[in-house]
Amino acid sequence: MRQSSVIARRVAAASVSLVVAAGAAACGPEDNDAKSAGGDSTPRKGGTLTVLNSNPQQDFDPARLYTSGGGNVPSLVFRTLTTRNRENGEAGAEVVPDLATDTGRPNKDATVWTYTLKEGLKYEDGTSITSADIKYGIERSFAPELSGGAPYLRDWLVGAADYQGPYKDKKGLPAIETPDERTIVFRLNKPEGEFPYLATQTQFTPVPKDKDTGTKYEEHPVSSGPYKVVKNENDGERLTLERNTHWSASTDEERKAYPDKIDVRSGLDSSVINQRLSASQGADAAAVTTDTNLGPAELAKVTGDKELAARVGTGHFGYTNYIAFNPKIKPFDNVKVRQAVSYAIDRSSVVNAAGGSALAEPATTFLPNQKSFGYTAYDHFPAGAAGDSAKAKELLKEAGYANGLTVTLTHSNAKDFETSPEIATAIQDALKKAGITVKLQGLEENDYSDKIHNVKTEPGFFLAHWGADWPSGGPFLAPIFDGRQIVKDGANFNTGLLNDKSVNTEIDAINKLTDLDAAAARWGALDKKIGEQALTVPLFHPVYKRLYGEDVKNVVISDWTGVLDISQVAVK
Repeated sequence: MRQSSVIARRVAAASVSLVVAAGAAACGPEDNDAKSAGGDSTPRKGGTLTVLNSNPQQDFDPARLYTSGGGNVPSLVFRTLTTRNRENGEAGAEVVPDLATDTGRPNKDATVWTYTLKEGLKYEDGTSITSADIKYGIERSFAPELSGGAPYLRDWLVGAADYQGPYKDKKGLPAIETPDERTIVFRLNKPEGEFPYLATQTQFTPVPKDKDTGTKYEEHPVSSGPYKVVKNENDGERLTLERNTHWSASTDEERKAYPDKIDVRSGLDSSVINQRLSASQGADAAAVTTDTNLGPAELAKVTGDKELAARVGTGHFGYTNYIAFNPKIKPFDNVKVRQAVSYAIDRSSVVNAAGGSALAEPATTFLPNQKSFGYTAYDHFPAGAAGDSAKAKELLKEAGYANGLTVTLTHSNAKDFETSPEIATAIQDALKKAGITVKLQGLEENDYSDKIHNVKTEPGFFLAHWGADWPSGGPFLAPIFDGRQIVKDGANFNTGLLNDKSVNTEIDAINKLTDLDAAAARWGALDKKIGEQALTVPLFHPVYKRLYGEDVKNVVISDWTGVLDISQVAVK
């Protein structure tokens, strides 16, 4: 979880969506029901669904994609051992079987996971999908020329650390066994109770070895899902998908596959996307977006129009925006200074800077406020919505700063409503009331990322954000607070440089649990414990507001993704 690709993908996903931000509290669309502009809302098969996006669906190869739950557009073509539950809100944060008959059968200590494939699974050419195809699909994701996917398998599988993929090492990975055509077994280095979540990543997509064309596979990957690729232009800028006639709904309880055709058009300006969805003319009446949020100004306009307001889907995703401290740098080595900042924060002004309460929810916990993460309510430094400057001044005096102090806050210049100047200015104004003078250091996005993720250059006080690879406390807390994940000569995300033996031990203990509800409770308790150290100041969780066309029906938005699930949409 500590590799640089992890955060790069998370942050990319985040900025795509809101900000998706791969967003927090539990609810789906505003009425949690299928919607349409009028008339019969019963979803039916047929028609063409248009997807209008800012970012192209690049590297459309299951080995190279970094997805959770199978992704959105990718999940139409690539099926995996498990996937996300395609339901609204909280229910959608569950992991469910996909190609497999169940979510996996662990041995006693969760170091061996066994899966059985469903009967009757077919590729787009009618040939059968086998366990050997899944093993090969995973192995090719280790090839350097197909890099980009989730790094967990390299860390988790026995003997996988130095594996270079099947093109260089044809022996394959002994840690993946296929005793017969429907059985696949994974042997892990350590207990991993959340392996079923990992099995939703597209690296678990079956790939027939005789159809593998290496780096060109993305042009026509062999479909195991309800749609096949018939056109891929400009590296995912224009994708055309049509029905895979060999896909059987009887083997797939999750994807509805109502439209006959999916037309994905990317590289569009976000304002153009929202204008087209608002106007809903021609093909745009049956259009959606999976990566473009309504901004504050656009949302204000939409809210004043009853017809448009009825076509806004509201979603939440496991994501937290926060202030990070480096306790190795003065004055933040003093816990009372960190506590003073925690008390001084005016979350109402921060939420306004993030676009208002419709687009951001105040946070006092590091974990998002969703059940699947193990959310446990706490507020160690209760200061109300507007902050408690008197309490902050009291703590500063105890810390030896009776006359206040001056600090520098590092932020990004990107207009993302997350780590941008608007948020930084709101913090600057709030801390001024407590006697803390804040100088702002704004950096271009790449410089900002390089600076805050390098132990040698990490500032003492900066804005940060984090999103989970799947809806659980594990991929949320471990990368940020596990001391063994501190990277001294690479991309580091343990911003507080915490290396607490009791925290590390508890992370290991929770990872052994295969009862995900029990694990969630433990993650919540650990979040509360870590929060006492004031290594971060949680600010807000984003809310995603997306327009969709007037002919779009069956809108489903889960707490796993926070965005409209196009595998459920009907347009006719």
